[in-house]
Amino acid sequence: MSGYVSRVPLRWVDLDAQGHVNNAVIADYLQEARVDWLLSGPNAHLLGTSTMVVSHQVEYLGPVVFGIEPVQVTLSVGAVGASRFTVGYSVCQDGRELARARSMLCLYDYAASRPRRMTGAERGWFVGQSVQLEPFPTLGRWLVGERAHAYDFVVRWTDLDPYGHVNNVRVFDFVAEARIRMNPEDETSTRMHAAAEQGLLWMVARQDVDYVGQIAHRTEPYRVRSAIARVGRTSATIVAQVEDPFDGTVLTRTRTVLVCGDATGRPVPLPESMRRAAELWPAQEL
Repeated sequence: MSGYVSRVPLRWVDLDAQGHVNNAVIADYLQEARVDWLLSGPNAHLLGTSTMVVSHQVEYLGPVVFGIEPVQVTLSVGAVGASRFTVGYSVCQDGRELARARSMLCLYDYAASRPRRMTGAERGWFVGQSVQLEPFPTLGRWLVGERAHAYDFVVRWTDLDPYGHVNNVRVFDFVAEARIRMNPEDETSTRMHAAAEQGLLWMVARQDVDYVGQIAHRTEPYRVRSAIARVGRTSATIVAQVEDPFDGTVLTRTRTVLVCGDATGRPVPLPESMRRAAELWPAQEL
């Protein structure tokens, strides 16, 4: 992929319990590259006042490990509409592509609470960089359904962005917290603890997020409801939605492909607990 190149420094705290950069942090790197790109050109004024993320698609091709040198994120512009545009990314470390992603963003009038059309100059800058982006394979269309695992969480003040609502990348954290608690064998333990006891790893291979509404800071909890969609030999797809438990409003929808691996990261058959989870919390295919 050719395009704008941003070098994003790593932090030691970006690592997870498995010793590599957490999948949710990759979304942070994409955001840092996107901000760097916008600040480099005449549309820098859109940052902090006029942009909203509509969706993400992220494919994880290999683990990013800690290093002194920054990771390289190459950014390209895809389709450009009247108010929306698509961004593609390639995340590389030591010459190896370790993640690919797509983001759709729109220009948004926060005062009027509605999307706004680009000016001719704004659209011209995006169109001038537009290339054909290869689409990602679909993960299917699913509903969480009535029989779903529920996890309540509280938004932290530090989860907010300059717009005053929860930053889009924090949703990756919320659904991950819900996911690890989907342990049908023992509600007092997490799925990650159970996997560790069996010498297994859970690896995120793909994650899609659709943003339906804005998540605001408040002391009352929000809820993640999760269900199992597809179950294969070594992988499973989990669908989830962040919602307001007081009125049922859906704020985000996600689809995550998990791969079960041994201690070396080689894919192995799913444990029986995942098949049990699929029976307890089945998703509904549309």
